[in-house]
Amino acid sequence: MRTTIIAGNWKMNTTVSEAMALVKAMRNKLEAINGVEKVLCPPFVSLTAVRELILNSSLKLGAQNMHFEEKGAYTGEVSPLMLAGLCQYVVLGHSERRQYFGESDEIVNKKVQAALKVGLKPIICVGEKLEEREKGLMEEVITRQVKGALASVPSLERVVVAYEPIWAIGTGRAATGEQANDTISIIRHEMGRLYGAAQADMVPIQYGGSVTGANVAEFLCQKEIDGALVGGASLKADEFIAIVEQTAAVKGKK
Repeated sequence: MRTTIIAGNWKMNTTVSEAMALVKAMRNKLEAINGVEKVLCPPFVSLTAVRELILNSSLKLGAQNMHFEEKGAYTGEVSPLMLAGLCQYVVLGHSERRQYFGESDEIVNKKVQAALKVGLKPIICVGEKLEEREKGLMEEVITRQVKGALASVPSLERVVVAYEPIWAIGTGRAATGEQANDTISIIRHEMGRLYGAAQADMVPIQYGGSVTGANVAEFLCQKEIDGALVGGASLKADEFIAIVEQTAAVKGKK
């Protein structure tokens, strides 16, 4: 059985005090929901404060990014060693990192290897642009990103993948459940080609892109989708709780 994971990516939102208030507003209700791995990914400055609030609970902590070097003259960066022991997860290769900060498949791969080395679970993001999908290049782009991110990674153990079509992120235009499932099937097939079906079948693959409490069930009822990487909706306590509740209800029936 693959782990069902709902992760909230807060992006560059919330001050430390706002982050603490958000966690307090949803911690107890999230804690009461079983059968779902619940991951909060606040900005770096709030990681320690959020960690203290979720200690001794079932909630997990994730960072939104990291550098691939363990230390050095990289002003403003955060290393894997700084996150190890603080977080359980780290989001890597998000389309916003690729688009705005020039992260290539090679850089994402270095980060994935560095995360695994220190015991972090990478949530590896892949996704195509709208023009790439319209030109029939979706499969080529997705398989390139998967293969690139996993280069020289010896095993898929502890790896999580998030499929986020770039055209659906923050636009309110989500993919359909069928579209997402078909693309995630391609991702799993590529991992199977690289590592064998047994390993590929164990990897949790999330959908991300305008996920809400109203539409999450459409995705989670699909065979290949194991959770969601939630953006804007994770900044609203009631909405994020509703997403996790819907997830537990759908996955509990399967």
